[in-house]
Amino acid sequence: MRWGTQPVAPGRTRFALWAPALDALTLELEGVPPVPMMPAANGWFETEAEAGAGARYRFRLPDGTAAPDPAARLQAGGVHGWSVVPDTLNPVEDGWRGRPWEETVLQEVHAGVLGGFAGVAETLPSLAELGITAIELMPIAGVSGSRNWGYDGVLPYAVHEDLGSREELRGLIDRAHALGISVFLDVVYNHFGPDGNYLGSYAPGFFQADVHTPWGGAIDFGKEPVARFFLDNALHWLSEYRFDGLRFDAVHAIGHNGFLDRLAAEVRGAFPDRHIHLVLENESNDAARLERGFDAQWNDDFHNVLHVLLTDEDQAYYQDFATEPAAKLARCLAEGFIYQGDPSPNHDGAPRGSASGHLPPTRFVSFLQNHDQVGNRALGERLTVLVAPDRLRAATGLLLLCPQIPLLFMGDESGSQSPFLFFTDFHDELADAVREGRRREFAKFPAFADPEARARIPDPNARETFLASRPEPGPDAEAWRTLYRDLLALRRTHIVPDLRVARALGAETIGPKAVRAAWQLGAQRLTLAINLGDADVALAAPEAAPLVVLGQGPSGGMLAPASFVAWLETVA
Repeated sequence: MRWGTQPVAPGRTRFALWAPALDALTLELEGVPPVPMMPAANGWFETEAEAGAGARYRFRLPDGTAAPDPAARLQAGGVHGWSVVPDTLNPVEDGWRGRPWEETVLQEVHAGVLGGFAGVAETLPSLAELGITAIELMPIAGVSGSRNWGYDGVLPYAVHEDLGSREELRGLIDRAHALGISVFLDVVYNHFGPDGNYLGSYAPGFFQADVHTPWGGAIDFGKEPVARFFLDNALHWLSEYRFDGLRFDAVHAIGHNGFLDRLAAEVRGAFPDRHIHLVLENESNDAARLERGFDAQWNDDFHNVLHVLLTDEDQAYYQDFATEPAAKLARCLAEGFIYQGDPSPNHDGAPRGSASGHLPPTRFVSFLQNHDQVGNRALGERLTVLVAPDRLRAATGLLLLCPQIPLLFMGDESGSQSPFLFFTDFHDELADAVREGRRREFAKFPAFADPEARARIPDPNARETFLASRPEPGPDAEAWRTLYRDLLALRRTHIVPDLRVARALGAETIGPKAVRAAWQLGAQRLTLAINLGDADVALAAPEAAPLVVLGQGPSGGMLAPASFVAWLETVA
C-alpha cells in the first residue's frame, strides 16, 4: 500500500491512509457527499472516487477532526487546509544526467528570502558564471505559516505554497540544468514540526513514545508503513521534480541504521543512469556510514575549527575546538573529521566520531558558513561583520582550493553583511513559546545574560525578521565576486580533473593559527598553507611558483599573517 493519491483512470483517483488507531475513516471531497473509506490490511484505509487533478480532499476522523493527507503532493490553505489531487508534471527529456560528485561546488539557499522559486531561478546565471555547479535548497515541504526555515515541515511531499507552484519548482530545476547546475534538496526525516502534524491522531505508532529527540518522540522507522513513507518521499523528489541529490538533516536522530542503508540502496537502484548524490548531516561523525551508499557528510568540524581560528569564540560547541585549533585544523585537512572517537568537552567528555583518515577528501563537505552556523547565532551575524576581510579572504582560499567539497551560503559570493536570522510564522501560544524559548536559549551566553539584552534578540515571528534576512550584496561585492570567480576557475582547471584519486599526504601546524597541508592529485602534488595568526610563521615552501597568493606571499622562509598560498607541482 502506498501513501497519498494515485490516479486509476481519467478523473478517478485512489485515496489511502495508514490509520491503525481508527476503526472508521471518511474521505471528504469538496462539494460532494462524504465517501466512507474501506479498511484494508495492516491498518490501512482506502477508497476510489471520481476526482481528478485539482480536486480538494481531506480525511474526517471519528472524533470529528478534519486531517489533511500527510502525503499530499499539493496543499491549499495551509497545513490545516485542504489537500489537492495533483496534476502530472510533464516529463522532460533534455539529456541531463547530472554532474559527477567531484565537480560539485555547492551553494545553500533559502528560496523564501530570494523571492520564491522564481527568484532563485533569476540568480542562476550569475552563479553559473562564478563557477558554482550546484545549489541546495533548504527544506521546501509544507509548513505552518507563510515563512519558515523549513525544518518545521509537516507535509513532506507538498511544496510549501508561499514558495511557488509545483510548476515553478520544476521550472527552476529545468533552468538550472540548462545552465549546467545541479539542484539538491534538504529533506527532514528525523522529526515533524510543532503545528499541523495530525499523524498522532490516527497513527500514534508512527512515533516511539519512549525514545525522545529534541523534537519529541522518535519516528519509528522499524514499521514498514513508516519507512515506506520516507523512502517514497526521497524517490518522489528525485523522479517527479528531477532533483540531483538530497541532503538528509540530522540523521544522528534517526535511530534505525537499517533504514538509512535501505534508503541509499533504493535510491541507487532507482536511478542507475543518473548522477544522484546523497549527503548527510550527522553529528555522530559516523565514518562507516560514508562507505555504505552515501556520497559525503557536511563536515561541521571544518567550520567549527575555522570559526574559532577566525573569531576566537570558545562558547557552546566551539569549546571543542578552542584548544590547539591549528592542530585540529591540520587533522581535519588530512583526515576529514577532527573528532574520531575523541572525548568531546561539549558532550560532557563523551566520545564522538570514528576514524575517517582512510576516506577520500571528497567524502567531506566543508563550509565557512551555512544556515545553522549563521542563523543560530542570536543576531544572525555573518563572518563579513565578525572577521577582518583579509583573514576571511584567506579562509575562503582554503575552502575553495581544498580537495574537500566546498559549500557556500547564499550571499557569501557578494560579501553580504545582511544577517540571516531564525524566522517562523507561528501564532498565539506557539509563537510566544518559540520567541521566549529562543531568548532563554541564549541566556547562558555572557552577552545575553541581561534580560534587556535578550529582549533585543529579533522575534522569530516578526515579518521584519524574515525581511532582514535577505542576502543583500555587501559594499565590496564585486571584489568578493572576483575572488570567488578566480578561485573557482583554478579549482575547475587544476584540482577537479584529478579529484577522484586525491589522497592526503599529511598536514602540520606551522604556527598557533597556521597550517600547511598537502595532497596527491594524480601526477601532481597540491600544497596549501594558511596563517590566520597575528605574526609571521616559518614556512618550508615548495620550490614551484605559487598557483595563487592571498595576502602576502612567502618571503625569507616566512608566511605573513592573514595569508593563504597554494602550490601545484608535478611529481614523479
